[in-house]
Amino acid sequence: MSGHGIRFRVNANLCLKDPQMTEYGQKLLSSSIHLFDELGFEKFTFKKLAISIESREASIYRYFENKHKLLLWLTNWYWEWVNYLIDLNIRNIDDPERKLKIVLHNIVNASTESPLTEYINENILHKVIIKESTKAYHIHNIDDENRLGYFSSYKELVQKVATVISSVSPKYPYSRMLASSLFEMANNQIYFAEHLPQLTDISCKKDQYIELEKALNFMTMKLLKE
Repeated sequence: MSGHGIRFRVNANLCLKDPQMTEYGQKLLSSSIHLFDELGFEKFTFKKLAISIESREASIYRYFENKHKLLLWLTNWYWEWVNYLIDLNIRNIDDPERKLKIVLHNIVNASTESPLTEYINENILHKVIIKESTKAYHIHNIDDENRLGYFSSYKELVQKVATVISSVSPKYPYSRMLASSLFEMANNQIYFAEHLPQLTDISCKKDQYIELEKALNFMTMKLLKE
């Protein structure tokens, strides 16, 4: 870990130059997270990003070919962050159910954990993940991008959670389906609470993450113990 915090392995095909390795790249990441949150993917442009960091647009293109790859890079970084938290918090834990409860806590609360990287605001990045991340992989050419390994971080994370699920209930036949659904559900329910409240039982208030974690624990344990 450097003075700038932890660095994660993000698929090299997503960038032309690793932004974690330079002060300019870190500034680019920090500002892009804020702009994605403020503007949304559709209105976000490299021109606006260049203005926000007082740079030339051409300099940004030395790191990323387009905003899609930038969003996908940030999404991968977040998946690696959650993966890191799970590894950190379940090590030396033997009880399978306790492991799963820790996993669910990390899925819901990753953005509230102590930040380890100065230039990544995990709380704001989580807002971007909730609102924008599906635009990174619900795309027409997903099969081509999958072959290039763009979603390997997510697949590894889902497999890790599926392994914990299987340790709780070895005969449960849908561990990967449940694991991926937990991630999608966690983000969707927060989004629904804030924008489409009739689609969820989670309320939009300070303790919504506590409510969500309780709900995920209830549904998951109910499924695995039937």
